[in-house]
Amino acid sequence: MTSTSFSTQGANRRGAALVVLCLVQFMLILDDNVVNVALPSIRDDLGFSSAGLAWVVNAYFLAFGGLLLLFGRMADLLGRRRIFLIGVTLFSSASLLCGLAQQPWQLVLGRLVQGMGSAMASPASLSLITLLYPGDRERAKAMSIWGGIAGLGATLGLVISGALTGLASWRWIFFINVPVAVLALALLPRLIPESRASQRMRLDVPGAVLGTGAVTSLVYALLRAGDSGWGDVGSFGPLVLAVVLAASFVVVESRTAEPLVPLAFLAHRTRAIADLTTLVFCAALYAMSFLLMVHLQTVVGYSPLRVGFAYLPYCAGILAGMWLSSRIALRFGTRQSLVVSFLITAAGVMLLSGVEPNDSYALGILPGMLVTSLGNGLSLPVISMAAVSGTTGENAGLGSALFSSVQQIGGASGVALVVMLATRRTDTLTESEGSVRAATDGYSFGMQIAAALIAVGAIAIAALLGKAPPEAETEADEPQPNARETSRQ
Repeated sequence: MTSTSFSTQGANRRGAALVVLCLVQFMLILDDNVVNVALPSIRDDLGFSSAGLAWVVNAYFLAFGGLLLLFGRMADLLGRRRIFLIGVTLFSSASLLCGLAQQPWQLVLGRLVQGMGSAMASPASLSLITLLYPGDRERAKAMSIWGGIAGLGATLGLVISGALTGLASWRWIFFINVPVAVLALALLPRLIPESRASQRMRLDVPGAVLGTGAVTSLVYALLRAGDSGWGDVGSFGPLVLAVVLAASFVVVESRTAEPLVPLAFLAHRTRAIADLTTLVFCAALYAMSFLLMVHLQTVVGYSPLRVGFAYLPYCAGILAGMWLSSRIALRFGTRQSLVVSFLITAAGVMLLSGVEPNDSYALGILPGMLVTSLGNGLSLPVISMAAVSGTTGENAGLGSALFSSVQQIGGASGVALVVMLATRRTDTLTESEGSVRAATDGYSFGMQIAAALIAVGAIAIAALLGKAPPEAETEADEPQPNARETSRQ
């Protein structure tokens, strides 16, 4: 069957495709933090050192964040469905390797390959949704579902990890990815036609090397800083290298005829502000999740299984926010929706910053969780829609890759910087206040920083983002609809 536009697909097929794409995105985001609760069990089973254990998490972040830009552009040029399916295949194969690992290096290698698969599948998934739903109202609803599912995956990673680790084995946190991937590989080719940019271009190899190197070096520097601090040459050196590579990337892209990232693409106001505030928002939320998980286990005294179940109401709050998100955005516009949702999230994190060792769950923990999760569910779908506003069949993969990349960089930087500041606060106070009181003060300090970052994001949106919905902004820098999308099945 031949089709000239994604919008000609039947409503049932588009709906089924959206379900499959959201399910895969849920799986990919879930693996960002699914290992966190299981890390002690993994360490004891495989014999990891303390330094080596961190790379079970970091290897995934490094490959995912570093390769997004390259694979997002490859999806535009080589075929979005093709790159998506290759990425899902790679991810599921690596998940099987992780679950069967007998040595530390095998698990770290598997996590690295998992990150590569995610970097291929995630931007292709978002770009396919962008093309499936071109209208403002229908795209708002689709993005509401996609963004909410992504937020739900980030939260349920802790729930699923705690449940599987406590009831079965840590290996099952990887094995559960395989049937999801098999389902996607079987169904998606029947639901979505192939699509790629209609203009035949060669991949900008120098830009790809410099851009990928800059992002990878930055993510590596942030991850090392979280372990060793900024004084360590292993952190500062890659950071300097990232700056040099980024500057070289800008120079090369300004001079090449077919750049990996056209500089005019980066100048689009709505997308630029959405990506910038996503960076801040994800830094705060990843740090919040990490700090709360550690605080509940080491200070409040929860077991891994209990931590997992404690996060279940957070999922309910995200679902409620996701349901409200598109309705609020369509009625009040992107700017007002994001400002309010960011402020709700910041208020929730501030409530969580007051969790004390002897607090009950219902009165001390649950209120902050519900408020934070509601704000999270309201925010992510709207900011996802803003981040891909104005993209076309020529560059949907690039816009999606940039958005996913800032999410990963934000998450890595939040864990590296905020958690480092919280840990230093704890170390400073331990001698004078005792270990439990110092740990509580350090946790509270880190959570307050996270809340402040989200509030800064709300201020930036209020000051810089226009009143119009994302799709209303006129594109002056990109091809208009006369450049037809080439699709085939």
